[in-house]
Amino acid sequence: MQLSVIILNYNVRFFLEQCVLSVQNALETIDGEIIVIDNNSSDESCEMMKQLFPNVKLIQNNENIGFPKGNNIGVAQAQGEFICILNPDTVVTEDTFTKVLAFAQKQSDFGILGCKLIDGAGNFLPESKRGVPTPWVAFTKVTGLYKLVPKFRIFGKYYAQHLSENETGKVDILVGAFMFMRRDLYLEVGGFDEDCFMYSDDVDLSYRVLKEGKSNYYFHETTIIHYKGESTIKDEMYMKRFQEAMNFFYKKHFSPDGSGSVLFSIFMKAGIVFFSLVKMFQGKSIIKTVPKAYLLYSANEKLVEKLHLVLQNKVRFHDLKTEKMVISSSVKNKKAVEIILDNEFISFKECIAILESSRNKGITFKILPKTANFLIGSNNSNERGEIIEIE
Repeated sequence: MQLSVIILNYNVRFFLEQCVLSVQNALETIDGEIIVIDNNSSDESCEMMKQLFPNVKLIQNNENIGFPKGNNIGVAQAQGEFICILNPDTVVTEDTFTKVLAFAQKQSDFGILGCKLIDGAGNFLPESKRGVPTPWVAFTKVTGLYKLVPKFRIFGKYYAQHLSENETGKVDILVGAFMFMRRDLYLEVGGFDEDCFMYSDDVDLSYRVLKEGKSNYYFHETTIIHYKGESTIKDEMYMKRFQEAMNFFYKKHFSPDGSGSVLFSIFMKAGIVFFSLVKMFQGKSIIKTVPKAYLLYSANEKLVEKLHLVLQNKVRFHDLKTEKMVISSSVKNKKAVEIILDNEFISFKECIAILESSRNKGITFKILPKTANFLIGSNNSNERGEIIEIE
């Protein structure tokens, strides 16, 4: 078997349905399998999987055992030469795995591959590629120096800014939302460290692969949606967890005897104080926009009335039987327009390309997954996403 796709789920039933649907499409020409591990969800995720995807291997845990252990359980049952650790709140294109397999098989020093991640509005997620979070690199992240002076390489290491988002190349650290590697290598390095703090498990695994003499790659030739991409800065709790994660990583790899951890902690806290002072003068930056108009891209006109009743708003119809799949300039110039993409007639690859090409144009998007009875989307990476049931 070529590939095992490992998806760890916890209470994201609708995102999981769309994710598995996209993965099934992407595996049509590949000898592969999907393994879903559920960490004791209470939202009918498992019932949905059994009903809609009976051929997918489902592992049901009786408690939430966390990200590292859950994925390790899944990989232990995988049969593929390669594995892909994939978040359930992602959408892959129909040719994602074909492309990454071809690339991986050409590399003699192949470690882990990550791809281009965008949020639900088409914006590039910088955590798609990162550097090793040494004390200085972590400090530039916490203080925001990487944004203030991005052209200087010394400040741009956290998000591996030596590579653009549209450039494939070697990087140090990849994000756990999409990690593609050989199963033997995963097992050789011991998989995810089950003692890891949140936000450091993928950093730790990436770094251990580097220490084995392998190279990690950011691959820009396929783009996937990650609805809940990490926001640039969330709140005090996020910063506290980020500090804990960096402390864990630093003590494990750079100061195993703990001799330098006190200085590192002081360094990180100084950065957090600086961050807090900056945030005091910024105020709230997120304003939720309510769509004033909806535009359905589909070949099924019967959906218009159904969506009108659910959305309580007029829904215009772009008939794909007679019109090309084009987002017109007239739509882009209007404010608060939400476009609904019917996956029955628009592939996931086309959906993702539309999101990317329309970012920063004042448009929001929802996808109606094939055979599903809900709309799904997210307007930015700071939000968990939105589900609208239509039946």
